[in-house]
Amino acid sequence: MSIIADRYRRHADSFERTVAAARPDQWSDPSPCAKWTARDVVDHAVMMHGAMLAPVGRTLSPAPADALGAFRAARADVEALLADPVAAATGCRTPAGTVTAAEHVDQVLVDDLILHRWDLATALGLDATMDPAEVERMWAANTAIPAETMAKFRTPGAFGPGIEVFGPEVPVPPEAPTQDRLLGFIGRDPRWPRRSP
Repeated sequence: MSIIADRYRRHADSFERTVAAARPDQWSDPSPCAKWTARDVVDHAVMMHGAMLAPVGRTLSPAPADALGAFRAARADVEALLADPVAAATGCRTPAGTVTAAEHVDQVLVDDLILHRWDLATALGLDATMDPAEVERMWAANTAIPAETMAKFRTPGAFGPGIEVFGPEVPVPPEAPTQDRLLGFIGRDPRWPRRSP
């Protein structure tokens, strides 16, 4: 359990540092996620924390309205879940089968934090380099997903209203860095420019 908690904490720390680096005037800036602003990226991350709590009958605690405060409150709730042996071991039904609540956090939320940290850092004009080991892991895992399953992942609403796991694949040269190929595969343009305000 401590391995999952440590992995979550490491990536939550990275995401939180990125949130903390934003200037107040940047929250309405566009992000690489179509139709999402920088603040929308953080709101999505907070919402996903709530999604990890729901299968064990928990909800997000009341939180401050600011992005940093909201994320810190949400991560505290997930860290409390991971620190509770009974809750962490509770089975959760997911599209990929039944896993423990801790495994659900590891398989869904950790990857979400890694990828959306890239979205947020890119939107804010910060260094968006991803952990190379995590990039290789996610590249191998995502490219191994069967085509039929991937088609469902790319279908908006397939897992519920407003839920889109991956966007349409963005063509990326085969010789491009693995991070760029991963981003293109999940539907991001790795060359997405930060637009001028």
